[in-house]
Order: sequence, then structure tokens, then C-alpha cells
Amino acid sequence: MMITSFSNPKIKAIRKLEERKARQETGLFFIEGLRTVGEAIQTGAPIETLVIAPQLLISTFGQSLLAHPAVQAVETITVSSEVFERIAHKDGPQGIGAIVRQQWHSLNAIPVSSTAVWVALDRIADPGNLGSIMRTADASGCQGIILLGACADPHDPTAVKASMGSIFSLKLVTSDWESFLKWRTGNQIALIGTSDMAPTDYQDITYPRPLVLLMGSERHGLPAEAVAACDALVRIPMQGRADSLNVSVATGIVLYEIYNQSKKLDTIEP
Repeated sequence: MMITSFSNPKIKAIRKLEERKARQETGLFFIEGLRTVGEAIQTGAPIETLVIAPQLLISTFGQSLLAHPAVQAVETITVSSEVFERIAHKDGPQGIGAIVRQQWHSLNAIPVSSTAVWVALDRIADPGNLGSIMRTADASGCQGIILLGACADPHDPTAVKASMGSIFSLKLVTSDWESFLKWRTGNQIALIGTSDMAPTDYQDITYPRPLVLLMGSERHGLPAEAVAACDALVRIPMQGRADSLNVSVATGIVLYEIYNQSKKLDTIEP
């Protein structure tokens, strides 16, 4: 049966997931689009419900997703194109969405390999920045993201969209500072922070492993206690009149320096 009413309880529940409170209470979030839903299916994300608008789902890839073994036992609801456009987060919806259960990990339950790289974010506020960081962290081989303090929600529609599906390839952790520092010390993990006042250029140090790259909030950077906890601080040199970089751009620059150093080590080592 096709759902055509905007007031249908299932449609109301999906729209409610646009609110952070609803996502926290249910442990669910809504995704849409061929790439994002495709990543969820292909990585084995815990999909609770597929939402299909047949008139919009016209691509061959989209049809193949419906035949994927991972979703054969998943509930599927069919909606009209008008209803799907109402729950969509972007223009030109592609007719496929999914309700997915959030996956959070505990710091103490995570095995830390000798080559692991993590990104820790202190009070990052913008979900678009968080999503972009997730995408770059995935692309550069990071294991996951640690959210410290009051951060944006990685399951916010804006963050999910900006991650381009990378949210399903990373481990996500929330932690307070005390627990984070205890975990870092207990696992002998290097902590490298960034600051425009740091004495060292980000390309002038050797990044040890395992490693956490610590980035501060958009407005305030790293607090004093975070700076004090770091093994080293690095800065990204700038010219021109700009006095700062977007936090997702800055994170990407440093992550790719770490990545490039790792590639050189892999080339040198037998």
C-alpha cells in the first residue's frame, strides 16, 4: 500500500527525526539519496526501514539496492513522490531513504592498533563542518571521530549529507575530557593539537602512531586545559588577510600530512 498522506504516523515519525531531541530519544536517524543509502546498505548499517518512492527511484543503481541481500528482511514502506519530497532534505530527491539505528562506540571497548589515527573534536558546533570532517577522516584512513563536550550531532541531516556516506565507515564516540585523557594515557596514544599560536609548522614534525588529532571549536579553538594535555601543537601557516581557516579545512590539511607521512613510511619499510 502506498502512503499518500502527509499526516500518516510513519511519515510524521520520519519528519520528527529532523529534531535532535527525537533522534536522541529514539536512537534513530533518517537518510536519503542513492549514495548515502547505498553506503548504509553496503557497509551493513542497521537499517530499520526503507522508504521508497517508485516514481522517483528510476536509476539502475537504485533498483539494485532494493535487491541487495542485506535489505531483504528489512521493512519497506512505499510513499508517493509528493510525500517523499516532503520528508526529503535536498532538492531533486532520488526516491530512496532509510531509517537507520545510530551506532555509538565506547572508548574503552575500542581496540587501539599501533597505526591508528583518530580525530577528536572539542565542542564543534556546525553540523556541516562535522560532516565534512567525517568525510575527510574516512578518506584519509582514520578509525573514527571522538566528540568531546557539547558537539554538533553527527546524525543531523546536514552532517549526514556532508559526510557523503562516510558516517557509516567510522566509529563514533562521545566522551568527557576526564575519560578521554584516561583512555589516551592508558593506551599510550599521542595527542597532537592545532593552534594558530603553535611554534611548529604542521609539516615540520613527525606524527607518531597511534595518534589522536585534536581540533578545537569554530569560535574558540582549543581551551587551555586541552592545549596543556597535548604532546605537541602545530600550526598551519597562512598568508593574506585571512586570520583563520574553516575547521573542516584545517582538519583536512593536517590529516593529509599525517596520511602522506604514513605512505612514505610504508614505502621505506620492507
